[in-house]
Amino acid sequence: MDVIIDFKNVSKSFGHHPVLNKVDLSIPSGEIFGLIGPSGSGKTTLIKIFIGLESLSAGEVSFKGEEIKAIPFYKKIGYMAQSDALYEELTAYENLQFFASIYGLKKKERKQRIEEVMKTVDLLDHLKKPVHLYSGGMKRRLSLAIALLHDPEVLILDEPTVGIDPVLRKEIWAQFQKLKKHGRTLLITTHVMDEAERCDRLALLRDGKIIANEKPESITESFQVSSIEEVFLKSEVSNI
Repeated sequence: MDVIIDFKNVSKSFGHHPVLNKVDLSIPSGEIFGLIGPSGSGKTTLIKIFIGLESLSAGEVSFKGEEIKAIPFYKKIGYMAQSDALYEELTAYENLQFFASIYGLKKKERKQRIEEVMKTVDLLDHLKKPVHLYSGGMKRRLSLAIALLHDPEVLILDEPTVGIDPVLRKEIWAQFQKLKKHGRTLLITTHVMDEAERCDRLALLRDGKIIANEKPESITESFQVSSIEEVFLKSEVSNI
């Protein structure tokens, strides 16, 4: 197993409030890796530490076995946050052009990549529409398109399908599988349990600690339940 992202003994506190507690987590290359847990369990904080939006209180984070260095590292990842970071007074096309320039895409590449990613999220017909006219679900899809724009080696997707209808959600997951087949690594947080069960491997966070880190079917077997959702229900009862 080739590890692409490695968290070692990672802890994070905000003031006197611990959010992550000695997390050890290795994410294999070329897999869809799910990070799930109740609200406040530390999922988003762990992702923000990896991409440099939060500092560590303790521990180490590495990418391909090396310390993360900003400029070469950030060109290799695509990040989709929980909240949409879009310029709503601009059209979708103008947003994509702006982010393409930040990613360093050459002008000849931009048109093709913009059309490809907008087709992926089923927004090609809305390319010239101002973003303030988009619905909430359309904005999520545009944010996903931006994360895909520079064809990153690793995709970090924080609740990527929130507000997206089931049919399109299925199509987006089909695209995730295609990206995996092309050697991409996806780190996805989700509250949707059927999505969690589609991941190659899952890490379950509760109260800032990893309570399981295996294939979905291995986790349900270990906890002697029939679904990932029941794992959390069982672990919550055991903590009372």
